[in-house]
Amino acid sequence: MTATPLLEVRGINKSFGPVQVLRDVDFAIYPGEVTALVGDNGAGKSTLVKCLSGIHPIDSGEYYFDGNPVTVHSPRDAASLGVEIVYQDLALCDNLDVVQNMFLGRERRNGIVLDEVTMEQLASETLTSLSVRTVTSVRQLVASLSGGQRQTVAIAKAVLWNSKVVILDEPTAALGVAQTANVLELLRRLADTGHAVVLISHNMNDVFAVSDRIAAMYLGRMAAQVKATDVTHAQVVELITAGRSGELGLAPSGTESVNGVES
Repeated sequence: MTATPLLEVRGINKSFGPVQVLRDVDFAIYPGEVTALVGDNGAGKSTLVKCLSGIHPIDSGEYYFDGNPVTVHSPRDAASLGVEIVYQDLALCDNLDVVQNMFLGRERRNGIVLDEVTMEQLASETLTSLSVRTVTSVRQLVASLSGGQRQTVAIAKAVLWNSKVVILDEPTAALGVAQTANVLELLRRLADTGHAVVLISHNMNDVFAVSDRIAAMYLGRMAAQVKATDVTHAQVVELITAGRSGELGLAPSGTESVNGVES
């Protein structure tokens, strides 16, 4: 595991009116690794990801990419750094084929005409680079694909644009056992190609099956970010539900911080 994060935020705060959703959040993502971002509903996972992707501007804190301080004002800024997000709804169009979905809004043109040959070639090459065998034709309509195949197309779409960080929101939700295994295998291959992968999930089996690190949020704060091999399933559940597990996690109110996280 590398010791240098590809993307890191420090002391992130975010409020919506009087409600503070994120409080002094530190979060680091490493190349070649899968980091699971876990937490109960309302813990702040989605808000943190939207801050990373430029959808929500941060109120205060620092954002670093590849060791350099950067400012992200919009999704375009995040995309220019190489940060791509695969949302739970996948944002795919059923009436378009795989190629058309992968290039939607970023079509290649030869003059005023769409360069279908180049787009088809790049789509095929991207799927091949990820060792994807479940999608048999890049000209299939997305409407004809299974849930696992759709997820694969959405991931390939994120990788197509020279992404360095790929964040996935509940990628195995509503998938069967075999499809879930295929998607998790794809995430592992994605990390093995040098990408920094963030997996947002409530499924602890998936988290421990594929993750190198686990970041647990509790009530808008980062309770702990640790190597997956250093914690148990029960400890992660305690971090999610109570913000603390033994000596790991948030310090009790009024005491000194634990693992660099203040109370």
